[in-house]
Amino acid sequence: MTAPATSFELLPGAAESPVLLHVPHSARAIPDDVRQGVLLDDAALERELDHITDAHTAQIAEQAAASAGVRPWRFVNRLSRLVVDPERFPDEREEMLAVGMGAVYTRTTHRGELRAADTDPEPLVERYFRPYARAMTEAVAGRLAATGRAVVIDVHSYPTEPLPYELHAAGPRPPVCLGTDAFHTPPELTEAARKAFAGCGETGLDSPFAGTYVPLGFYGRDARVSALMVEIRRDTYMTEPGGPAGPGLDRLASALAALVDAL
Repeated sequence: MTAPATSFELLPGAAESPVLLHVPHSARAIPDDVRQGVLLDDAALERELDHITDAHTAQIAEQAAASAGVRPWRFVNRLSRLVVDPERFPDEREEMLAVGMGAVYTRTTHRGELRAADTDPEPLVERYFRPYARAMTEAVAGRLAATGRAVVIDVHSYPTEPLPYELHAAGPRPPVCLGTDAFHTPPELTEAARKAFAGCGETGLDSPFAGTYVPLGFYGRDARVSALMVEIRRDTYMTEPGGPAGPGLDRLASALAALVDAL
C-alpha cells in the first residue's frame, strides 16, 4: 500500500482568512513498512479502512473552499488514521486508550486485534504524529499572525449505526453533530454552524462525538483560537461503509462554505 510523498498538506487560502479546515481522517494510505506491523490480511484491512475512514471529507472541504467567498486554508492528512491518529493525545490523557485506540491503534473498530498489544507507539509517534502536530501548530500560528485570530473547523464523518469501539454510543446520532469545547468554542461559532447546516437536517451538540481539535500549544491558553468539530453522519452523503459519495455531498459542501463565509 504505497503512501503519498508527504504525510500531510497545508493548502493555502486567502491571506485575510482566519479559517483553517482540518481534515484528519479522510485518507486510506498506509506506508508499506507500517503495513507490516498490521496483523490483518489485505481483505480485512480494506474492510477496517471502510469503517474507520471519514470517506470523502477531503472532497467536502475542497468544494467548500472553492465556493467560499473568502477561500479558507486547509490542512489535510494524506495518511490513514491507522498509521497514527493526529487527534489523539499521545499519552495517558487519551480516553480512547481504553479500547486500544490511542495515537497508535492496537485494536480495530470491532475491538479485534490490529497490532500486537505490546506494540511500542513511540517510533510512529516520532515519525508521523509529532511532525503533524508541529505543522498544525505553525498553521494556526500563521493565521494568528496574519489576522489576529484563528478558527479551526474539523471536518469528520461518522457511521449511521454505532461501531463497537465507540465509548459514547448511547446518545443521539443527528445528521450533523457539532463538537464543542468550553474554552475554544464561543456560542456565536456554534450558532453560525447551526444556521449554516440547517438545510442538512437536524444538528446536535457533542453526541455521539464531543470536543474539538486545537494544537496543544494553544489548547486552553489562547482564546484567539476558536474551534468546532463538524461530524457528518455518513448516510447523508455516501453509501456505507466505504462506498461512493452521493448527491448529499454537494449540499454539505455548500453548507460548510456558508459556515466559512459567516466567520
